[in-house]
Amino acid sequence: MEDHSPSANLSRRDFVTIISAFLGTIMAFAIGFPLIGYLISPALTSLTAKSSRISLGLLSNYSIGKPTLFTFTRAKINGWEKTVNSYAVFVLRHSENEMKVFSNICPHLSCRVLWHEDQQKFICPCHDAHFDQQGNVISGPPPRSLDILPHEIDPSGNLYIQMTEV
Repeated sequence: MEDHSPSANLSRRDFVTIISAFLGTIMAFAIGFPLIGYLISPALTSLTAKSSRISLGLLSNYSIGKPTLFTFTRAKINGWEKTVNSYAVFVLRHSENEMKVFSNICPHLSCRVLWHEDQQKFICPCHDAHFDQQGNVISGPPPRSLDILPHEIDPSGNLYIQMTEV
């Protein structure tokens, strides 16, 4: 009678199968763990508000007493998705060093307001909201005035705003 116990004889085929399975498992782990980490890492990052300083150029580019529109774009990466958003602000200089920087987004439903020189007011085209030159509500449905953004002027005369994105 032949002894067919597992430890008695190991055929070449069984040996190669065991070694191939062992090496395949090691390679799967070596490749799989970093790959899984790479794929799920965007989902594990927390979304926090990011504040950034944006240059609006030289202060001398903005005339006194007239709201001037400044537009810029910002890229945002959310996981694997990259979006580029365009923004705009109105700079209103009252004097050499006194000014306000308004967001051009209506506080009612986030439409873009426009400055109408002939009427001397900001007008939101969506629901006919009107704001005076200081950003205060004159008429329409907005619950508050236009948002004023924090700003600063560096010693060389460049104007910067502080913008927070969520």
